[in-house]
Amino acid sequence: MSEPIIELHELTKKYGKFTAVDHINLAVQKGEIFGILGPNGAGKSTTILMMLGLTDPTSGTVQVCGINSTRNPIQVREKVGYLPEDVGFYDDMTGIENLLYTARLNRIPEADARNKAEELLERVGLPVDTQKKAGKYSRGMRQRLGLADVLIKQPEVIILDEPTSGIDPAGVQEFMDLIRQLREENGLTVLFSSHHLDQVQQICDRVGLFGGGKLLAEVNVNELQNEEHGLENMYNRYFGGGKSHE
Repeated sequence: MSEPIIELHELTKKYGKFTAVDHINLAVQKGEIFGILGPNGAGKSTTILMMLGLTDPTSGTVQVCGINSTRNPIQVREKVGYLPEDVGFYDDMTGIENLLYTARLNRIPEADARNKAEELLERVGLPVDTQKKAGKYSRGMRQRLGLADVLIKQPEVIILDEPTSGIDPAGVQEFMDLIRQLREENGLTVLFSSHHLDQVQQICDRVGLFGGGKLLAEVNVNELQNEEHGLENMYNRYFGGGKSHE
């Protein structure tokens, strides 16, 4: 088996006496969609921030694309696209203007940037020639633009942190289908963090159950398909009833 593209070893984050992430060991392989599933406060977002080098671990190590995220955070962020729950854009700019700005920040030649931006807007289902400002976009449109923004630098890994929050059911399904298509066509590795059991079960190859800052279990979704309510039963065992926890 090849080297993991994401690897956490005894990763721990403490804030004073509070332990937000507690000695997590995890390996994500290139090309898979890995789900981080758990209720709010489980340590999912803090773990992601350490992967991106946006906060330092108290102890342990994290490597992404073979790079230590703590020592070389800028190199990691050159290879990783991150879509948070609330995407920030310049609201007085159009969708394509926002993408071209991101392209300049990533030193993409202007001649290539416009073609790439137009291609990505079409791919995520947004109009290319609209003069509509991003501040007027719906929640679903902003997430689609966020995905295009993540992809314009051609990352090896994309990390999605609660990306479907606030989107209507039809929009969620379209977004999930798009993620799956991108993985199949581009060979992307996707880390999908959510508290929605049904979404994680639908899209992910493997799932890590997070709770109380710990990685409680890792499961292969395909292996549970023959078990009626397999992942749901496991989720309920750790967190109680229901398909998602707000």
